[in-house]
Amino acid sequence: MRILALLLLLLASPLSAQLIVPQVQPATSSPLYRSPSADAASAYITAGQDEPGYRAWYAALPLRSIQVKAFNDYLTTYEVGGIVPTWQLLRTATSWRECGAQPFEVPPLVDWPNVVQTLRYIRDYVVPAVGPVEPVSAYRNPSLNLCAGGAPQSAHQDFHAVDLVPMQPITREHLMSTLCEAHLRRGSDYQVGLGFYAFLRFHVDSTRFRKWGVAAVGEASPCRVTIAHTVTSTSPAVRLPSASSSAAPATPAPSAPQTALPQATPAVDPLAPTPTPH
Repeated sequence: MRILALLLLLLASPLSAQLIVPQVQPATSSPLYRSPSADAASAYITAGQDEPGYRAWYAALPLRSIQVKAFNDYLTTYEVGGIVPTWQLLRTATSWRECGAQPFEVPPLVDWPNVVQTLRYIRDYVVPAVGPVEPVSAYRNPSLNLCAGGAPQSAHQDFHAVDLVPMQPITREHLMSTLCEAHLRRGSDYQVGLGFYAFLRFHVDSTRFRKWGVAAVGEASPCRVTIAHTVTSTSPAVRLPSASSSAAPATPAPSAPQTALPQATPAVDPLAPTPTPH
């Protein structure tokens, strides 16, 4: 009777409950291992630079919790916290393991202001254009940048640059066309460099107005439009006026914190360009 009762209970249960099979995740050393997230960005993230890898890195040294909190507080102070998860901005280079480097690194304090303008542009014109994005590489110390094949003057070395991938499905052509259109409208105001790599990975920095890696797009794409005004200054601290605005003196960027604690929140940030309606 007990066996019969169990059989009847099984037949009465939902089919979905009967077909649950445990999922086996490949070992972290396997090239098939990916972040548990289901978004498109996971294909660009190596084992060790996913969330479990970050948690392990974070817990390895007590000082890291203090550094990460100070960096997060600094971003919040200048109203660029939460645009992307703070921990993702600490990713170094995709080839960190081959280079014997760390998968994550808190940039030097003096470089923290450099990413502020880059994040503003991501917030104001990248996310509205292509949806949520995930950083796959940001600060790279000079040794890692050299090993990873970065340009000698790479903007990643002083934390001006962030490499990103979209988290929602999108074609490469649409990604490039959409981002180029926004860049042509407002990139000069933010002094943004926009670059494209293979597949869906792209680069944003705030050193000077330029773009590259657009040879694969069609003749009608806004990426084909020549940028006539190229700013030679390498400082992201200067906001140049847009073509429609009157000339105004340059304003310095947020200063680097002198200690591990964030500075007071300014009442008004004159550096931030005013977004136009989308």
